[in-house]
Amino acid sequence: MTTGREPAEIRDAFELVILGEQPQLTSKEVARAAGVSDEVAGRLWRALGFPDAGGEKAFTKGDTRALARIGLAVEKGRLDLDTIVRMTRAVGQLISRLADWEVATFTAAMEDGDRSPEGSAERLAASLQLVEEIGPHFEELLVYAWRRHLAAAVGRIELPGADDDVSLATVGFADLVSFTALTNELDDDQIGDLVEVFEGRCQDVVADHRGRVIKTLGDSVLFVADSPAEGIDMALDIIAVIGGDSRLPDVRLGLATGPVVLRLGDVYGPAVNLASRLTGVARRNRVIIDDRTAGLLPTDEFETRVLPARPLRGFGDVEPVSVRRTRSRHDF
Repeated sequence: MTTGREPAEIRDAFELVILGEQPQLTSKEVARAAGVSDEVAGRLWRALGFPDAGGEKAFTKGDTRALARIGLAVEKGRLDLDTIVRMTRAVGQLISRLADWEVATFTAAMEDGDRSPEGSAERLAASLQLVEEIGPHFEELLVYAWRRHLAAAVGRIELPGADDDVSLATVGFADLVSFTALTNELDDDQIGDLVEVFEGRCQDVVADHRGRVIKTLGDSVLFVADSPAEGIDMALDIIAVIGGDSRLPDVRLGLATGPVVLRLGDVYGPAVNLASRLTGVARRNRVIIDDRTAGLLPTDEFETRVLPARPLRGFGDVEPVSVRRTRSRHDF
């Protein structure tokens, strides 16, 4: 174990272990070495989510190699710069969240209750050892997961002739009931545990039904399904799973179907907004859908009931529809 070091020394050691080398280049130097303009280098750096480094020696030879590859791709005309910047921004957003999650997990794993400076140094040292041991394995897992998800995404590509990025999908929101009030009664660790369990349960159910979790927002999860029936199955199973976990409060769900735009890992369109509004009027442990979703459900597998009209912001008065499985659906 790495011991006898000051916290600042250990943080420097972290950077060396993670990056593989100490930063020794300025932004202008790395751009020149990579053969790209300062403007291009700056756009890509900001797209990753980092501030302008100015004249600080914040870059490594690894940064140079990565930037040179991008410059070569632009030069060959395979991808234009705007497309590369969009892809870089998506990667930056996703990896930033993953890195925060990793650090939080390492910190929790090393927590021993000793808040003294000596205890902090020991935890940092233990975390450094953990990074040294599992870092290479986690990096391989990251590449593996990316390849598997890339293959799955390619399999979802529409036939030629379809509108770019636009598809018909059923969008759902799962929302924890009274989450704000509940957080006032819990400490930070308990809130974190609750959110992690909720997100994990929803992720498992959605994946089981071949859907996709688009994003999580603490007390809510946004997911998409390829068909209304699959979306309803996900929603009802989320209720069953969350309701069966004593650590979690009740949940409510709203779903809507319509054209959506899938871009940079997110989903946009009126159906997304409508699903969110419907969630707000759903009763606890109930699923509320729009009339379009209801009209696309197999009548021998699902029962629907139109509810009194409710004013939904941005949509006027809307008649929500409640839904449940028929007995025959349970036999599938």
